[in-house]
Amino acid sequence: MHTKTLKQLSELLHAKQVSATELASQYLARIKSSDLNAFLHVDESLTLAQAAAADVRLAGGSAGPLTGVPIAHKDIFVTRDWRSTAGSKMLGNYTSPFNATVVERFNAAGMVHLGKLNCDEFAMGSSNENSAFGAVKNPWDKLAVPGGSSGGSAAAIAARLAPAATATDTGGSIRQPAAFCGVTGIKPTYGRVSRFGMIAFASSLDQGGPIAQTAEDCALLLNEMIGFDERDATSLTAEQGNVREDFARDLAKPLGGLRIGVPTEYFGEGLAADVEQAVRAALDEFVKLGATLVDITLPKTSLSIPVYYIIAPAEASSNLSRFDGVRYGHRAPEYKDLQDMYKKTRAQGFGPEVQRRIMVGTYVLCHGYYDAYYLQAQKIRRMIADDFQSVLGDKCDVIMGPVAPTVAWDLGDKSNDPVANYLADIFTLSTSLAGLPGMSIPCGFGQGDKNSKRPVGLQIIGNYFAEAKLLNIAHQFQQATDWHTRAPSGI
Repeated sequence: MHTKTLKQLSELLHAKQVSATELASQYLARIKSSDLNAFLHVDESLTLAQAAAADVRLAGGSAGPLTGVPIAHKDIFVTRDWRSTAGSKMLGNYTSPFNATVVERFNAAGMVHLGKLNCDEFAMGSSNENSAFGAVKNPWDKLAVPGGSSGGSAAAIAARLAPAATATDTGGSIRQPAAFCGVTGIKPTYGRVSRFGMIAFASSLDQGGPIAQTAEDCALLLNEMIGFDERDATSLTAEQGNVREDFARDLAKPLGGLRIGVPTEYFGEGLAADVEQAVRAALDEFVKLGATLVDITLPKTSLSIPVYYIIAPAEASSNLSRFDGVRYGHRAPEYKDLQDMYKKTRAQGFGPEVQRRIMVGTYVLCHGYYDAYYLQAQKIRRMIADDFQSVLGDKCDVIMGPVAPTVAWDLGDKSNDPVANYLADIFTLSTSLAGLPGMSIPCGFGQGDKNSKRPVGLQIIGNYFAEAKLLNIAHQFQQATDWHTRAPSGI
């Protein structure tokens, strides 16, 4: 069963060919025997209780399309019954008194929760090596990183430990791990998925989304995931107002006449030859499907890294100030006074990368530096967004290119070089800064400097609220190719 897509599992459940309890038990057994460190907290009794409730719904005729289908949640979404750690010692034993909106919606749909997934601490990282609970291994090559920060989500899907997973994307944290693990992931337009109950990193950038095997599966998940939430001040509604959008509505639409923008900046210095070869081959496949390639330029792309690493740490500095050891989470066991408790708690509770970003963020928000750094970065952020608007619509319908400059690197290769980690996000950051939807689909393999084959992801970027269009384009590619069906050896 573990090789089935989410849609196939749904059909089997509704045809009574398998029960939700049987399905959950199979996935729990796979999780138990896995050595990838993708899961942080599993509770078999809770999962099986949800599965039993789903079986009652399936028997009673009140089931929806996802009832009984298992799902796992990135440990950035708080959950009432499973621990919510954000991959940090600071929240090592924290259990939330409420569920995140995203979790609530999937619970209401009758999905069965398999557990919480490992991630970079507070979603800060590109390799999943920043987790306080150890790095996640890439199922394609256990010596390689799975990408970050949603490495646990992508690895779980690639290893078929779950058919669906939630994830978050602040600067590429859905797309990059999906690319490194050879699975499909989509970051919706900023504001379309509620951030209520999502442990905050950078509030103007954080956005939830799904990771699954196929674009069709992602469409089914978005149908439940997206929607206005009054508890999130940044929650948006599209032109349809509160009418629920069907993200699978255009999946079968042919691609004749589609104009694909190919940015010059995404194919220059720094792009590995094996990645470029796979991406170019994917673009050729789209031409066969009726699309036209258009050369475009996004001149502010190179500025996205310095802009992001001013804005995101600034917001992190503010958001993470709440973790002070007073109300919940880790508290230093020994201290002299309140100030000493704050210092020791935060020094012990936060890992090196989180501490680095808090310090950078605090610095750029200081008096005398705010105008020079933070305000300037916000102005350039607007220019980056304008770059996209100057081409989307007039010159092209969507933009395509690589997700990352290279395939996944080895665990430990960049641990002592934060800047090298940051540079891995060069092709994903600008989309997040602009608030646009973007997705990654598997399009081949590269080898880098290693002997093993490692997946390559194709990035598809659209205009605001264009998720259904992106999913249609991805689905048509997946109907014509089989990259999304490939699985690591032993699966």
